[in-house]
Amino acid sequence: MNDNSDTDGKADHLCVLVHGLWGNPSHLDYLISALKERHGQDRLYILAAQRNSGMYTYDGIELGGERVAHEIEDTLEQLAGQGYQIKKLSVVGYSLGGLVARYAIGLLEASGYLDKVEPVNFTTFASPHVGVRTPIKGLHSHMWNVLGARTISMSGRQLFMIDDFRDTGKPLLSILADPNSIFMRGLARFKNRSVYSNIVNDKSTVFYTTAISKVDPFPNPEGTHFNYVKGYEPVIIDPDMHVLPREQVQADKESVLTRLYTLFDKVSFALILSVFIPVGSVLFLLNSVVQNFLSQQRIKLYEQGKTDLLPGRYRVPLIMQDVRGAVEDVFENLNSSQANEYLSEQDAEYHKQVKLQKRMSQRKSIPTEDKHNEEVEEEQRPLLQQTEFDAGQTESEFPILALTPAQFEIIDSLNAIGFRKYPVYIHKARHSHAAIIVRMARASFSEGKIVVKHWLDNEFHL
Repeated sequence: MNDNSDTDGKADHLCVLVHGLWGNPSHLDYLISALKERHGQDRLYILAAQRNSGMYTYDGIELGGERVAHEIEDTLEQLAGQGYQIKKLSVVGYSLGGLVARYAIGLLEASGYLDKVEPVNFTTFASPHVGVRTPIKGLHSHMWNVLGARTISMSGRQLFMIDDFRDTGKPLLSILADPNSIFMRGLARFKNRSVYSNIVNDKSTVFYTTAISKVDPFPNPEGTHFNYVKGYEPVIIDPDMHVLPREQVQADKESVLTRLYTLFDKVSFALILSVFIPVGSVLFLLNSVVQNFLSQQRIKLYEQGKTDLLPGRYRVPLIMQDVRGAVEDVFENLNSSQANEYLSEQDAEYHKQVKLQKRMSQRKSIPTEDKHNEEVEEEQRPLLQQTEFDAGQTESEFPILALTPAQFEIIDSLNAIGFRKYPVYIHKARHSHAAIIVRMARASFSEGKIVVKHWLDNEFHL
């Protein structure tokens, strides 16, 4: 679906928006309207991808990415026929759409389309770059990790990383983040890369995966005196320094109203668990059985070449060059691999030593001149990758989450190309996953407008 009826201006910049799981282009309406109001149709052409809508998102990141890539290519060809000269490309993904977008970008890189346009902006809102496995102990989390992977067909298996992508022995998310893959090569070509991550109330895509981090620097946000970005209070937390210095914070006792609200929230959650979830779960599982069957049928037809997409069209090499020194990841029996919430001190120290040795080994292979350039670049990009999060604190202040070896590899690889990371604190809505982009017109989602404004002011460049 395109959102441009007036072609007189002949915009030269194409912005592609990709919705999330169970989503459709209408979920992106606020982003579309904000982009139009800021830049106008004569400067920006907006494409809200629609070929992967609704239950089609069950079919997996690979097939979804191919649909979006095909839609982008068709749009570029149509615009060229209408007299447009598209010179720039931006891609925005919401939730699962961020992963679908990354796959599509790899295909555009392989097909040569990124040589024809200038990749400018890549942004994701609440996207699970590291999957959706919950690194928290307890029955609820175990059920989420086991059942969640099996209720949304191929997309579920890929998000929970229990798939074997094209018989590589690795899940798709690992291939998607392989440093030598077409996907990472294409992603690295975008001049600006940023992520917006909820720190609370986003149960589907929690902070570590949306912020591409091994730690959660926001374990107890309530009562914390955050340092918000000026002009975007109290939603966008300063990525350079999350918390105000102690000398700037006055003693502040928790109000009775806040305590009552917290108590009410807990009671409401208990009621939902005991009353609504049993009924809703039965309906959800029944629907999942039907949708899984339909999804498998669509995938089978696709593999047989009986859809509008031909499998051979995008069967491009996944890896652009040989992978040297690759370490085999263990992917079997993933459902029981996260017994603890955090790594033990011994495991955490071992993890840090392995990471340090890998970094030293990589630096030894870099020529002296390149090392100097690398050091200069490191000084000039404080928001990109110097730490997992840059908040005036060291990583050691927070325990490392009990992620899998594959997830640690994904985090290291994505952080190596650099992202600006913005923590988002939605206060008014208990469904921050939808509120972050104002997925629908609700008063409680108003703080999402501040997120979108910050993105347009700071991270979306024409």
